[in-house]
Amino acid sequence: MLRLIPSSIEMLANNSRTWLKLSPPVAAISKANGNLLLNRRQCATSPSSTSTSSTDNAETIPSTGTPAIVKSHKKSISTAPDSPLTDKFGRFHSYLRISLTERCNLRCKYCMPAEGVQLSAKDSLLTTAEVLRLANLFVQEGVRKIRLTGGEPTVRKDLTDIVEQLKRIPLLESVGITTNGLMLTRQLVGLQRAGLDALNISLDTLKAAKYEQITRRKGWERVIAGIDLAIQLGYKPKVNCVLMKGFNDDELCDFVEMTRDRNVDIRFIEYMPFTGNRWDTSNMVAFRDALGTITARYPNLETMENGPNDTSKAFRVPGFQGQIGFISSMTEHFCGSCNRLRITADGNLKVCLFGNTEVSLRDALRSGSSEDDLRCLISAAVKRKKKQHADLVPKLNRLILPASSSSTSSARFSHLQQLVGVRSFASLSHVDERTGKASMVDVDDKYVSRREAKAQATVYVGPTISALIEGNELKKGDVLSISQMAGIVAAKKTSELVPLCHNIPLSSIKVETSLNAATHEVHILTKVKCEGKTGVEMEALTAASIAALTVYDMCKSVSHEILIKNIMLIEKTGGKSDYFKASAKPKAVSKSDDPPIVVKQYKREPIKNDEDFVPIHH
Repeated sequence: MLRLIPSSIEMLANNSRTWLKLSPPVAAISKANGNLLLNRRQCATSPSSTSTSSTDNAETIPSTGTPAIVKSHKKSISTAPDSPLTDKFGRFHSYLRISLTERCNLRCKYCMPAEGVQLSAKDSLLTTAEVLRLANLFVQEGVRKIRLTGGEPTVRKDLTDIVEQLKRIPLLESVGITTNGLMLTRQLVGLQRAGLDALNISLDTLKAAKYEQITRRKGWERVIAGIDLAIQLGYKPKVNCVLMKGFNDDELCDFVEMTRDRNVDIRFIEYMPFTGNRWDTSNMVAFRDALGTITARYPNLETMENGPNDTSKAFRVPGFQGQIGFISSMTEHFCGSCNRLRITADGNLKVCLFGNTEVSLRDALRSGSSEDDLRCLISAAVKRKKKQHADLVPKLNRLILPASSSSTSSARFSHLQQLVGVRSFASLSHVDERTGKASMVDVDDKYVSRREAKAQATVYVGPTISALIEGNELKKGDVLSISQMAGIVAAKKTSELVPLCHNIPLSSIKVETSLNAATHEVHILTKVKCEGKTGVEMEALTAASIAALTVYDMCKSVSHEILIKNIMLIEKTGGKSDYFKASAKPKAVSKSDDPPIVVKQYKREPIKNDEDFVPIHH
């Protein structure tokens, strides 16, 4: 374990610039542990890591003379349109970010409230085995880069083991982590030995007091020491800095100065005002404005070549060891070349950071889905990815660009203003406006009333099965009775089957099943009642659906030519707004549950003695 002591930290202050340099004692500690400091080439070829590591820029470690990293031969990847990882706009997704935990040891103001956020139950999070299974599947389909995130990934005790096992996956070229850096001095040596290829470190200020203000925690010195240790171990860490007007926009040039003698990539990220900070664009510093501030100080700033899927626009000052970049996700998005997918800690696949649509891979895994089933699920989610996330920035048009902005930037912004936004989290009834996660509707303020709902379903079984049902000759038993029982049980368990439904005490459940031998159909009608604050239409629909599925299950041994259709709500009463299907709307004069009476057409001819005029039931 590497420990930093006060005497090993030298604070430098010059023109309001403050940063930490790694002093000789820390370097001595690193040198003394040289047998543990494996260079990245050794990690890639060690017995515990059978995959090949690749890095776009091979660097020689200046302090130790460690050999340069060898570029690996890039494996060819199938990017055919029918690939599960290719969306309908032709973008192939070869980069996967996996969140290992929701927990974090900081409380950054733009990320979460001081008291933290409500965490998911442990059993709802992906296990290590599930993480590795999903990673293997995505790599099989063409993912070549995986980044582990959080929360804060270093708070997970098995992080090193996960990195080591990921590095054993054939064809996976890079495994990285995104961290706040607090634990790097303790963990980075072990992570490097496990095969860690890349490192992103979040740091929003070069001033210790500001760091404590924004994160609500101490530890700035440890983060800086972690950055310097990473450089000594041969990494070129990416330092992510979220720019916020009035907080750290005065440190732009200080961060650039940090690249003078450190081989780091400082990446300025536009403040993304969503969820917790409620779309408050007043704190955002636009990319063009930040670039203008830097070029005024460093007029010889050079543009660097960017890769086809790079999110950062790269620049460097001639003679400086490091570089800087801008991630302009708000004012000049890079959606057209996006190749990223995300898996949340609870196993949901997100195809866009700004999207609130998620697909649960965890549930699919735990329900016994095959790899082909998982591929279909992933493909369906990727195919629904939108062309660009700007549609999800409903209040970006309130941001006012200064007069100094270039005409190109203004034109781009005008284009964004014309885009139609979608609702923010605050207007979604089943989404928590603070966290953006699914939540149940609060019904405390609703009144208690008698609520009732009716639903139906139809199952076409064909003539053979119809005859067997009519004669009660199916091997599995009485189809109509058992499907009726299944519907009743399902109505009681609706809140367990549909996650956001309330658990309601039901006062009455009726399920009627009947066979129409003429049309070879089983008709299902469900009626559910309760005294409560919320409706029971979901219970009625669940009962109809499960009853229909039970009919299918009992008859499938005879034939699979079975069609479930017409699952629908017929009526709902007792709430704020009643609903009646047009054909089911009740007559004002009738309150009976009996079937309607149909009378023959009125005739003007004289009555004949042999005419049948008695009303008949249908």
